Parts: sequence; C-alpha cells; structure tokens
Amino acid sequence: MDQPNLQESPVNTPAGSPIRQLSVFLPNRVGSLLALVRLLHDHAIEVLGLSMQDTTEMTLVRLVLSDPEGASLLFIEKGIPYTDCAILVVELRESDQRLTECLSILLAAELNLEFCYPLMVRPGLHPLFALHCVDTEIGVDVLHRGGFKVLCQGDLSR
Repeated sequence: MDQPNLQESPVNTPAGSPIRQLSVFLPNRVGSLLALVRLLHDHAIEVLGLSMQDTTEMTLVRLVLSDPEGASLLFIEKGIPYTDCAILVVELRESDQRLTECLSILLAAELNLEFCYPLMVRPGLHPLFALHCVDTEIGVDVLHRGGFKVLCQGDLSR
C-alpha cells in the first residue's frame, strides 16, 4: 500500500540537519493517542513535542520525535499514513519578551506562520517553540541573524 508521505526538501539549520515533524491522522476515539504514543515508546522513540487538532471524525497529531527516520519506517511497516515536513525549533531565553521578538522578526521578513506549538523537552532548560512558516530557509536565516538559537535534530535526539 502506498503511503501518502509528502516530504519537503530538507532545510539545514546553522548547526546541522533540520527537525522533521511527522503528522498522523488518528480516528477520533478514546485511547487512539495513547496507542500511537505507546507504539512509539515500544520502539524506543520518544515524543519530544506534540500538537493535536481535533475534529468530529479525525484528529491531526503533529509529532516531533527523537528518531523521525525510525518512526517513518515504523509507520510504513504498520500501515499508518503520515506526512513529513521540516519545521523550525527556536530556543526562547533570557526575557519574557522573546516570543514577541521571535514573532516580530518573522513578521519583518513577511513570513506567515502556518502552525506553532511548544515542545515538551528543554535541552538547554529554556522554552522551545516549534513553528512552520512558508519559507523555512528564510525563517532559519532571519531568526539566526536576530540572535535566536535555531535547533537541529541532533540538539533534540538523545
């Protein structure tokens, strides 16, 4: 069975490989998120970030994982349709205005955010903000030049 695996071209952050987000549609049933997280856990793949949008019949789950390649293979093996895209993960530190500054930099570059959410891990003990914008390469560049640390997959994977 062919998997609807829509991949964007990888974007290299200043420090390494891009962070990949996998998105899965789950049936809107009690326990479906737990079953997905348990499947990943049973294969030693940690959920580092998660966003969920619920509708009447389906739930869209966006995942940042410790091993996105392994998860992709697992999803193919189990017949779980998914999509894959590069996202930016920005470290917010030092002031309560950093989110405002981050969003202001993206606005100045005229980059529209398609979605965003916080991550559950904090490798540097600072909040992490995951986002997807229209042009990821420009997003990495303008945030990096604005003094933000843009993480790569190696910063999150353990």
